[in-house]
Amino acid sequence: MLAVTLPLVDSLEQPERPTSTPSPPPPPQLFSRAAVAASCVGFVLIGALQALYGPSIPALRDTYGLSPSAAGLGLSAHFIGGVTGVLVFDRLFGRIGNRRLLGWSYLLMAGGAAGFALAPTWPLALGLALLAGLGFGGIDYGLNQLFAVGFGHRSAAMLNILNAHFGIGAVLGPALIGLVGAANYPTVFLGFAALTLPLLLCLAGVRDEAPPRGGDAETGAGTSADGGTSGARRRARARSLTTILGAFVVLYVLHVAIESGVGGWEPTHLETIGYGASTAASATSAFWLMMTVGRFLAAPLALRWSAPAIIAVSCAGMTGCLLLAAIPAAAPYAYAGAGLFIAPIFPTGLPWLLRAAPRAHRAGALVMAASMVGGVTAPPALGKAIELAGVRAVPLILCAVSAVCLITTGWLIRAASPSVLPTPPASGQAAPGTRSDETATATPSDETAPATRDQQGRPRR
Repeated sequence: MLAVTLPLVDSLEQPERPTSTPSPPPPPQLFSRAAVAASCVGFVLIGALQALYGPSIPALRDTYGLSPSAAGLGLSAHFIGGVTGVLVFDRLFGRIGNRRLLGWSYLLMAGGAAGFALAPTWPLALGLALLAGLGFGGIDYGLNQLFAVGFGHRSAAMLNILNAHFGIGAVLGPALIGLVGAANYPTVFLGFAALTLPLLLCLAGVRDEAPPRGGDAETGAGTSADGGTSGARRRARARSLTTILGAFVVLYVLHVAIESGVGGWEPTHLETIGYGASTAASATSAFWLMMTVGRFLAAPLALRWSAPAIIAVSCAGMTGCLLLAAIPAAAPYAYAGAGLFIAPIFPTGLPWLLRAAPRAHRAGALVMAASMVGGVTAPPALGKAIELAGVRAVPLILCAVSAVCLITTGWLIRAASPSVLPTPPASGQAAPGTRSDETATATPSDETAPATRDQQGRPRR
């Protein structure tokens, strides 16, 4: 699987053909080949870590004398740590080098996982699960952010490949627990921690400087001497930015809700409509497998098609498959199709977000944290809806949520268009009091131009 990434990395090094018009400079090379491969391995490991808690619950109950709900707190602590890690490391991004950010994240994750395996008491184990989640969040945020800006127009393709390896880990983790037995979960967690440490050696291939950020809305770029017209422009731009960010948050939270809803309720729904337990379990595994396959398949498509087009097709296909899942004979195959279509949304949406909201330099952290929170809060909400409507209504409820994703995507395609967003004067001249380079970067029109610098010269993501 790692070999799929290497031709894409090699193609970044090919010289551009001369053209009659000047083209923007190529994005900085943030990763060596070894660092790209190590990053993919890192995502296999964080995918496995997240998936190890569930299969370990029977052994955790025996070891610590826990109820089922108390044993499930291990994964909750992991997610709380993950959200915290995203927000904390976003604050540190650009203030410390990329290698230190990723290095500390790997160490926190490895130390937390090893401590969780050896903890003598359950409260201590929960604290260490939170610590592992903190490192998990730092890796998830750091690598997604760097891949989103480090490969130019190939970023969406590389992000799909990176996140596909997360799916590989999510499949391998439970399989490994099933192979060695839940009672041996400490050995699995310790082995996972040991496999994390060699990745530190590959951080030398990561460029240490933070990638430059887009414009910073807080610095007041575009101010004018009289403050009138420019102030109105800033207010209009801020309103547009707020609505666009809100729409991306809705898209990310709801698509994660569908992902967790299918993963959690597909077996119950299939058994309710007449399938056996083993068939239902196999069909659920097929859903997760198709998510992984879908991201690998989306990588070459992302080189030819725009992110909005891919996400629109994904949402439409996901909605159609979930509607088809209401037909009992088609349900197992329809759920697999939903996994295939949902796969590109998360990784393909990040570069689109950074282009649509370049002035919100914490937009990526916001939607990633929101998606993690959605993964925790969505299952109870879906459970309540299913309790009221019945288990047979599972695909229809999820189809309705998917339809909201499709509508949101359509709105984003219109609202995030450069022709719709408020822009500086089109004459090519800066507004009074504004540097010409700020004007040029206020509305990014090229996928390979992720950034500039703010008025004080600080790098902005």
